[in-house]
Amino acid sequence: MPERGLARSLVEAYVHFDLVQPQGSAAAELTHEPDGLVLRLGGAEVLVPYEAEEAAREEGLTFGAGLSELLDPGQWTLVAATYAGRALEGGLMYAAGVASGEDAYQRVTTNWRFAADAVAEALKFFPEGAAELPAEAFWSEEGRTLRASEPARLTREKLERDLIFYRRSLTDFQRLRTR
Repeated sequence: MPERGLARSLVEAYVHFDLVQPQGSAAAELTHEPDGLVLRLGGAEVLVPYEAEEAAREEGLTFGAGLSELLDPGQWTLVAATYAGRALEGGLMYAAGVASGEDAYQRVTTNWRFAADAVAEALKFFPEGAAELPAEAFWSEEGRTLRASEPARLTREKLERDLIFYRRSLTDFQRLRTR
């Protein structure tokens, strides 16, 4: 029986596989089981309980409610930077007229929203009132490596600034369309 992770939303399960599986989530198989949606790839699988997915959708929480058991705050920070990079590139192409249309617009807005939501996930790991994350919050190699090499990226102040920037960038991009 493969090791089974627990996700709070289907989006979180796909992001997890994108991080930990060499082939990413594109080759993953999705099945409906009595206890929820199961995403399988190779020897790994992730369960998304139906009630967790439903709550995430109802509350508009991209990655789900509560604290992630799949991704640590370092991984969430890297995910946010990836989505922000995609949004910046797509936004520049859109503004220059190289990419246009509804699909291009939606890709940019989704990337900004996912970047902001991923930073918000990293912020959930801070103990109340703490300026820095405790070492035990990092269980992945990527997270521990980021903490060791770039600790300034993982402070509450920096992540809160990133969150503001990503949300403001989304709003600014959406405003471009109304001109």
